[in-house]
Amino acid sequence: MKKFMNLLVKEIRELVTKQLVFSLVFTMALFYFIGNITKEEVKKVTGKQKISVFDLDKSAMSQALLGGLQMANFEIDNVAAGSKEAAVEAVRRGTSSVLVVIPPGFGDSLSKFEPKEIETYAFLRTLSLIGIRKSEILRGVISAMNGYLSDNFLKAKIPDIDPKALKTPIKSRDFIIIKNRQAEGSAAAIAGFVSSQSVFIPVILMMIIIYSSQMVISAIAMEKQNKTLETLLTVPISRTSIVTAKMLSSGIVGLISAFFYMVGYRYFFAGFTSDLGSSPAIKGVADKLGLSMNGNGLLVLGASLFLAILCALALATILGVLAEDFRSAQSLIMPVILLVMIPYFLTLFSDIQSLGLPAKILLLAIPFSHSFLAVQNMFLGNTKAVLFGMLYMLVFFGVLVVLAGKIFSSDKVLTMKLRWGKKKVVL
Repeated sequence: MKKFMNLLVKEIRELVTKQLVFSLVFTMALFYFIGNITKEEVKKVTGKQKISVFDLDKSAMSQALLGGLQMANFEIDNVAAGSKEAAVEAVRRGTSSVLVVIPPGFGDSLSKFEPKEIETYAFLRTLSLIGIRKSEILRGVISAMNGYLSDNFLKAKIPDIDPKALKTPIKSRDFIIIKNRQAEGSAAAIAGFVSSQSVFIPVILMMIIIYSSQMVISAIAMEKQNKTLETLLTVPISRTSIVTAKMLSSGIVGLISAFFYMVGYRYFFAGFTSDLGSSPAIKGVADKLGLSMNGNGLLVLGASLFLAILCALALATILGVLAEDFRSAQSLIMPVILLVMIPYFLTLFSDIQSLGLPAKILLLAIPFSHSFLAVQNMFLGNTKAVLFGMLYMLVFFGVLVVLAGKIFSSDKVLTMKLRWGKKKVVL
């Protein structure tokens, strides 16, 4: 056991380099910085918005309309220009994103309950996600104007009845049921809240699996290229212990890296989803439905992630034996990437229950799928599915360890090569 621990510590020291520590700290700091900037930009976009108005009517109705827009949290900037074209040019040179042109006769038409067209101009000054989102202000302007004017129409025609009661005569109370738990709330809001809390986990898992697998394949390829693997195999310790130490050390480093990436990504995604995560009402509904992760849940999730990493490392160890040198090792990561990308996209864009039987079997046969589905299953109370997935990954890992141990126990570990030019494995 002492020899194994010494070997494990030796493998971990070789993996934990200054470059790795620097990259992890730098990545977390970068995501924290970007997340804070994005959060501030989202607050600007979703806060009080400035719109430019060119009023050619100057009637009491148009002024009342501007007052209604101000009540709807819009900041009005009245444009002084001689013509519509001049107003458009003036706003184009400014910073406003929306121009509303109120035509002459606007008030007279509305007083006769006749529809009247207005002109709106959206200025896309950038094609970034945050910049494009500003064009949505236009929809808010139209919605606020229609709401204000329709309320005035209804008040004029039927003064004794609240316009809201006329426009929405049917009221509804929304309830959500998950297993035996029930709470009042919006299903869309809860789905958005859960997505905001767990969207980064599949991304982190995918990155760590690919990163850790590449690390193992490259390390074994370098040992073969530098002839240090032959020296390691002469050490008086079982070959299976060597394989296990390599996988376990890479798994530990991968899990530590996953923690740093998870913290960084949480800051990053918080910039986009802070409006969902900061709602006490939605959090309260989520808690009633059991859609929250406690200490035991986080422990199970961490174990599932760790098993997925170990499965990837076991597969990467076998693939690394096939590498002839460090350069050829770079292409051997492709099978692992494919096995990660398939369940990642299937679980991201589809429901496993709605998949056909062949697709469902393919998805569940890939060990990484169970970790991608772990958060969803835990929130829905499907504990058996999570435990089954962990058991399957443990068996999958054990089979690959035995296979890798047999390869390392023979001379094939030094002679096996995958030569792409001849399309065959040379023993």
